[in-house]
Amino acid sequence: MKTPVEAKDKVRLDKWLWAARFYKTRSLASHAISGGKVHLNGQRIKPSKIINVGQMVEIRIGQQVKDVLIEILSVQRGPAPVAQQLYTETAESILKREKLQAQRKLNASADPAMSKRPNKKQRRQIHRFINQHSD
Repeated sequence: MKTPVEAKDKVRLDKWLWAARFYKTRSLASHAISGGKVHLNGQRIKPSKIINVGQMVEIRIGQQVKDVLIEILSVQRGPAPVAQQLYTETAESILKREKLQAQRKLNASADPAMSKRPNKKQRRQIHRFINQHSD
């Protein structure tokens, strides 16, 4: 397995997020930062912000929020195992995500939403019900 190539120069946050595989493209990373989905040390920043090792990054992707500590600077995107070496997620962040995932799972089982379209028999029943109450 390859090791990550450390950057000797300055590294932009959007490039690092792309290299760490949080976003598929650098453009998506840039838009997320501009949209306030990414915070550096608790503050909103610009995509061109230069980052350093040891800084905390809060990343919101969908309903998930990850708090990660920057371990290695890299501008080269590599395989996923290599990208995971660029950061470490805090223990509190992992526990919070697991707790929210369990809550969402419970909410989903309590909400009996229709997962598919009604079949022919069910449509007939719906039409009969509507026609009975419209008279």
